[in-house]
Amino acid sequence: MTAGSAHLSYPRSDMMRSIRKYDTKPELKVRRMLHALGFRFRLYRRDLPGTPDIVLPSRRAVIFVHGCFWHQHTGCKYAKLPNARPEYWHRKLELNVARGKAAVAALKKSDWRVLVLWECQIADDLAVLNRVTRFLAR
Repeated sequence: MTAGSAHLSYPRSDMMRSIRKYDTKPELKVRRMLHALGFRFRLYRRDLPGTPDIVLPSRRAVIFVHGCFWHQHTGCKYAKLPNARPEYWHRKLELNVARGKAAVAALKKSDWRVLVLWECQIADDLAVLNRVTRFLAR
């Protein structure tokens, strides 16, 4: 391959590269739901620990919409480690989980209320609606 030609493509790399960090389908679903309920919010405030997905400053509340794989949702079928390079993935995902826990702890210490919604739970609209409204009503 010459310097100007395209890079080699590997299926796993291509798949992982296609996964979005922002504006994921579960996030968009929760945002539409919040907007329909009349809530206004900010997105990805980088000045807050963990850069929460949804921030409701007037209620001092944040919502994280976690991907089950990336944040290793305990007991979830989507949180399975890949068979290829398990030591790499174990370490990487372990660091994601630790970073997430630290962010939640720092937000709570700063008097922010935190709700974590998991990707696998987003499919049940009524359950998500109930959780979100109870969380924001406090």
